[in-house]
Amino acid sequence: MVRPKFSKELCVVCKGSRLLCGKPRCPIMLKWFAAIPVKRLTFSKEISGSSPPSFFVGYRGYPNVLAGPMIPPITGESSAILDDSDRRWFGKTIDEIVNYRMMLVRASLRVNVKRFYEDRLLATGQEIAMAAKPVDAEAVLEKEPKIRVELDSHSQPMGPSATVKSISLASEPVVPRRVDSVVSDTDLKAGDAVAELYSDGFSVHYIYRLLSSGLLGTSKSRKLVPTRWSITATDDIASRVLIKEIRDFPELGEFLLFSESYLDNHFLILMIPRVWSFEQLEAWYPGSAWLAKGYEPVIVHDYEFHGGRRSYAARVAGAYYASRLAVAEYLSKIRRQASVIVFREVRPGYVLPLGVWVIRETVRSALRKAPLTFNSLEEAIQHIRNSLKIPWKKWERKSQILKFFTIQKTMNDYLRETGN
Repeated sequence: MVRPKFSKELCVVCKGSRLLCGKPRCPIMLKWFAAIPVKRLTFSKEISGSSPPSFFVGYRGYPNVLAGPMIPPITGESSAILDDSDRRWFGKTIDEIVNYRMMLVRASLRVNVKRFYEDRLLATGQEIAMAAKPVDAEAVLEKEPKIRVELDSHSQPMGPSATVKSISLASEPVVPRRVDSVVSDTDLKAGDAVAELYSDGFSVHYIYRLLSSGLLGTSKSRKLVPTRWSITATDDIASRVLIKEIRDFPELGEFLLFSESYLDNHFLILMIPRVWSFEQLEAWYPGSAWLAKGYEPVIVHDYEFHGGRRSYAARVAGAYYASRLAVAEYLSKIRRQASVIVFREVRPGYVLPLGVWVIRETVRSALRKAPLTFNSLEEAIQHIRNSLKIPWKKWERKSQILKFFTIQKTMNDYLRETGN
């Protein structure tokens, strides 16, 4: 096997999902599986409860994947929090979030992503996915659901699962009229549908659920989309809608610095009064979710200049697009453009990957607060140096945007000195 060029950063880049090391299973993930205390709930083959509007599509075995709705053994509106990372999860503890997910049973089938419409059971699951609030559902499973902690860098931890034999709705799903119109439009491309729904004010959590469950796109192109892919696609499309407008806004008038911490993820967001560009740098500490103890902290990064990205941000992955969306929302709101650098230190308290919603919602929270203001980049960097634990030189060496401004400043100083 050819050894990857970025061997030092291998685990941080892979995040246990791509098996870049060549092993059949991730040894780090196996440790977490063994260490997580799973409270065994009592489930049976028949489940009746108020399903939060949720639909999960796996990616293993693609294009033949496991897909279906998630149903808890409880009833009532309170079940909504079990799958509501956009609005109700921020501020919750790791234990609380894992417990929410463990309450949801994945009633799934193995289906081909392009031929899913042939199965009536999945059509019922799609009705649940379209709902704006919990739907009473009843499911009969082939076996009692098995508890398996599914951890993923993009989506949330997953609870028990079992193959579904039948599923029925005991209440009528409440579907927003605009969503019904977009889903019914079989001439509308999936990307355009995502953009329209986001512009109409629907949450990315709701939109990626529709995309994942095969409800968006033209009649010939509709297919199930693995949940982890649909989350990143939605963040990417929604942010590009905003960035297109942001590029025409005037530049910020001063240097802004925002900060926020959640679940031992520590963020600093620096906004520089220049044209749009974006960069995210992540430092993973030993003992955190993707770096074993005994190693030096690893910094990975992805970036884009004014013209945007043409390839997937493979090192920071889905977190890049989640963070970029939160930043674009803020700049769109204040009608300004800027060059933005997001610094993220992932410290040992972040022991389990909970999904990119952690990044999106933490950055959103930071940008709701009043920023520190500076008159120069040097002043802002001095404050950042004092706020980050990892030596500044390591960040500086990675950052492409800072390198660009350093080169630009050097050139300007040279031109002034030579009188050109």
